[in-house]
Amino acid sequence: MFESLSDKLNGTFAKMTGKGKLSEKDIDEALREVRLALLEADVDFKVTRSFVRAVKDRASDENIFASLTPGQSVVRIVNEELVKILGGEAEGLTRGEAPPTVIMLVGLQGVGKTTSAAKLARLLLEQDETVAIAACDLRRPAAIEQLVQLGNDLGVHVYREDPQKSTPLKVAQNAVKEAQRNNTHYLILDTSGRIAIDDELMQELEEIREAVNPVESLLVVDAMTGQDAVRSGTEFQERIGLTGIIMTKMDGDARGGAALSMRSVTGVPIKFIGVSERPDGLERYHPDRMASRILGMGDVQTLIEKAEEQFDTDQAMALEQKLRTQSFDMDDMLQQLQAFKKMGGMANMIGMIPGMGSLKGRMDPKDMDESRITRVEAMIHSMTPGERANPKLINGSRRKRIADGSGTTATDLNQLLGQFRQMQKMMKKISSGKGRRAVMNMLEGR
Repeated sequence: MFESLSDKLNGTFAKMTGKGKLSEKDIDEALREVRLALLEADVDFKVTRSFVRAVKDRASDENIFASLTPGQSVVRIVNEELVKILGGEAEGLTRGEAPPTVIMLVGLQGVGKTTSAAKLARLLLEQDETVAIAACDLRRPAAIEQLVQLGNDLGVHVYREDPQKSTPLKVAQNAVKEAQRNNTHYLILDTSGRIAIDDELMQELEEIREAVNPVESLLVVDAMTGQDAVRSGTEFQERIGLTGIIMTKMDGDARGGAALSMRSVTGVPIKFIGVSERPDGLERYHPDRMASRILGMGDVQTLIEKAEEQFDTDQAMALEQKLRTQSFDMDDMLQQLQAFKKMGGMANMIGMIPGMGSLKGRMDPKDMDESRITRVEAMIHSMTPGERANPKLINGSRRKRIADGSGTTATDLNQLLGQFRQMQKMMKKISSGKGRRAVMNMLEGR
C-alpha cells in the first residue's frame, strides 16, 4: 500500500545521507519533498503540516547541522515523528472484568465487517480464549449465512435469530445472555452497515451500545477509500464513541493516507489491520513497525513472529537433522513452501525485509504469484514417496506421469527439479562448517 510513498521518501533521504553536511536550505528542500509525498499519498493536510513542522523544529533544536551524520539524524527524527502520527504505542484489546467481553464491530457496508469478525475470532482462539459471534445484521440474510459458514470453518458458535421475527437489539441482548451462561470469554457483535451514514443506522447502533455496554467498540474501515475512511471514522466517533479501529485491505494498492491520518484526526487508535483475504489475514497493529516499513527499514519483528507461528521446535530440530545428514528431500521442500505461503507469501515478506521494500513495486507480479507455489505442491503430491525421497528416479516416463497428474507441463517439472537441486546445494553449504561461518558472518555484518 505504501510503495509509492516509501519510494519517494527513500529517494529524498538518499540525497541527504549522501552529503557530508547539511544546510538549513537542504532541510527545507527535503521537507518540501516529504510534504508533497505525504499529500500525494492522501494524508490529511493538517496532519502533514503538523508532521513537517515537528520534524523541522526537532532538527533545529537538536542542531543536526553540527552532527557527523546529519542525514541519518533527519531519518531518525522522521521515523520517530512518523511513529507518533501512526499512533505511538501499540494498543490491544481491553478485557472485561467478567465474561463475556463484548466487542461491537461497526462500519459502513462493504468494508469487511463480517470477515473481520471471523478473523478477530480466529485471532482470539489462537490465544486460547473462548469466542462466540452474534449475527446482528438482519438487513442482509446473506451476511448471516456468510457468518455462520465462517463460524463453522473456525469452530466458533454463531448466535442467530430469524430476521423476520427479531431485531438487532434483541439479537445482541440474547447473545450476551447466552455467552454469560456459557462463560464465553469474548462475544463479537457483527452489526448492520449502510452505504452511507444515516440516522437510522446510528440510532440502531446507539441502542445496542446502551443495552449491552460493549467493552470495545471497533470501527471497521476500508483503507482503500482514503480520506472517506477518515471522515466516516470521525462521524462514528462523535455518534457512537469508539475504542479502536480495524483497517482492512492494507494489502491493496491505494495510497495509504487513511492509515497515516486516522489516529491524528479521529483520536482513536488503530488496533488491527487486515493484510490479506485469508482467515489468518488480521494482525495486531504496531505503529513503530509500520513506520519502519514505510521508510524501507523492514519489519523484522513481525517476520520473526510469523516464522515462529509456522515452525515449532520439533520441526526445526527435524530440519536441522536433515541438514546435518544432507538428506533434504522433496517432502521437506514442500513443508517449507507451505509454511512460507502461510506466512503471507512473497509480496508480504519482501516488505518486511530491511532494504527490500522498494523492490516490491518493481518486481514482476508473476514472480510473486502464489499460484506458482500451488503448482509446485501439485507436482510434489503427484510423486510417489520414493520419488520424493530420491528425485533422481524421475525419468522421462515418470516426468510425463507427474506432469499429467498435476495438470502441469514437463517444462514446469524440469524447473522444479532444477530448483530442488539448487536448494540441496545451498543446504549442503549451510550444513558445512564453512557455510555456517559464512551465515554467521553475514548476520553479524562482517
